[in-house]
Amino acid sequence: MSSALTIGARALTTNLAALQVIGHNIANVNTEGYSRQSVQLSTSGYQQFGNGFYGKGVEIATVERSYNAYLTREARSTSSVAAADSARLDRLTQLESLFPTGDSGLGTAINDMLNAWGDVSSSPGNLTARVVVLSEAEDFAARLRNTAGQLDLMALNSQQQAEGIVGDVNKLAQDLATVNKQLQEAGGTKHTPNDLLDTRDKILAQLSQQVQISTVEADNGMVNVFVAGSQPLVLGLQANRLEVTRDPADTSRIALSFVQGGQSTRVETGLLGGGELSGLMTFINEDLTDVRNQLGRLAVGIATTLNEQHKLGVDLKGNPGQDFFVPPASARGIAAASNTGTASITATVSDPTALVASDYDVRFDGSNYAIVRLSDGNTQTFSSLTPAPVVDGLTFTLASGSLATNDSYRLKPFEAAARDLQVALGSPERLAAASPVQVTPGTGNAGGLSVESLYAISLPATGATVAFQADGTYTINGALPGTPFKPGVPIEANGWSLTLRGTPTAGDTFTVGASSTTGIGQNAGNAKAILDLRERPTFEGVALADGYVGLFSNVGTRVQSAKFASDFSASVAQTAETARSNEAGVNLDEEAARLLQFQQAYQASAKFLQIAQSTFDSLLQTVGR
Repeated sequence: MSSALTIGARALTTNLAALQVIGHNIANVNTEGYSRQSVQLSTSGYQQFGNGFYGKGVEIATVERSYNAYLTREARSTSSVAAADSARLDRLTQLESLFPTGDSGLGTAINDMLNAWGDVSSSPGNLTARVVVLSEAEDFAARLRNTAGQLDLMALNSQQQAEGIVGDVNKLAQDLATVNKQLQEAGGTKHTPNDLLDTRDKILAQLSQQVQISTVEADNGMVNVFVAGSQPLVLGLQANRLEVTRDPADTSRIALSFVQGGQSTRVETGLLGGGELSGLMTFINEDLTDVRNQLGRLAVGIATTLNEQHKLGVDLKGNPGQDFFVPPASARGIAAASNTGTASITATVSDPTALVASDYDVRFDGSNYAIVRLSDGNTQTFSSLTPAPVVDGLTFTLASGSLATNDSYRLKPFEAAARDLQVALGSPERLAAASPVQVTPGTGNAGGLSVESLYAISLPATGATVAFQADGTYTINGALPGTPFKPGVPIEANGWSLTLRGTPTAGDTFTVGASSTTGIGQNAGNAKAILDLRERPTFEGVALADGYVGLFSNVGTRVQSAKFASDFSASVAQTAETARSNEAGVNLDEEAARLLQFQQAYQASAKFLQIAQSTFDSLLQTVGR
């Protein structure tokens, strides 16, 4: 009879425990990282009597959590990639706002500045028109400086955000080491500490949002965490840390170091894989660097091109033209920390139409010098730096000293160009709108040709006579054979460019000579030359006036690409998380059904215990008589 009472008591306590677990599930239905738990029941064994084997009731084998290691790993890895793509997209979206279109855009500022020369070419002596040119140039330079300043601020904020993320990673690593210790202490029993394991997995999920991780789990639930491929962020009870540093060869970039036992190891950004930290570092070291270089190239290309043409003109006082913008400074090489040589290397613009928006490395292997374009890895090799090699419109000069074997120097020719751009002229009289040469049509010309423009293309510009032949060709100073004439196509010789329109007649002549100092106020040759710069192919074949289009398109393309990647990775991560939560999450409908199931079992157990107790009491009363 006592066995019946024992069976009833065990059934009662077992079903009550099951109800407690179900209540625990319901209470934590909205708890992040909680895994549904369930009671695993087993029989309490049996005992043998002469007429058979009788069971001894039920007992709790253990309490298990719903957990699928594969789905959990997949959810962590996909969420890590999604976090990286989302962080990069957020920053690129902010970056895109710095490059508007319309009246507030850089494109409008460029065209307003160049078009202002049209009024000067129509009325070269008009001081008001000249003031407008300087005003528009100041506005363009100010917009460039402001945009560059905003890029610098965005870089600083992003770097600070990266440092904050690394701080969170280090804190989570410490928390995980603490949980590992608790798991070690709880490892002496045959049951699993479910809520402690949920805490562990929650920390791992938070870590994977910040940086992509790989894990190795021990039998007792302790987990080792690795980042950047093989760096042990957490080893058992020991937590190491990450550290954000500046790239010594390029302070506009950030680097990541792994610190263990007081020793620091550089981590390659490409090995991070995913996480917000990876997305931010990609934005800082790639996107922001490339956009800053494109903005700088825009500043260098426009400033250098205008300066070159402006210096070919003459101002209102008859003086040769000076720089219109303050010339962009030469880039000085930043020596790698491991260098042993004493070289000083500079990069100076020699051809503004050949510039490529990139940083460069100059490397010496002991025999040859390699100039590496970092944007795409294109490399050109030279046996010597004398004479100074020219790459992508830049002249690389060994200013002093020498390079030792394996020395490397980083050059950033466009980094500060937009930030430092200034108009060099302060007086409208100093605008070199006049040309140093003028053209005089022959007195016997038939009148079928008209002069469209004449300006210097190099100095000194010397005189010459253009004469037309009966066959429609022209000669310069009588030199034969003649050159076929095409209306609107410039005739270039002796440092000047002459453009004629119309139909020539045999015997027509045009004599180019030095300009008269008394007619400077009516001479607009150089103003027309600067106006013509609008159509000059400057930025990889794109016209000078459309230089902003390439920059804006580049930013837009990056945003669209990042948005596609973010949407796709977010969808994949959501699918993986849904699969994990379907396996491990709490379903209230299921819990309600289980609640009824074990409630009924509990009630039945209580009823059975009541009957057993009543039967036992009756038996005692019968025996007592």
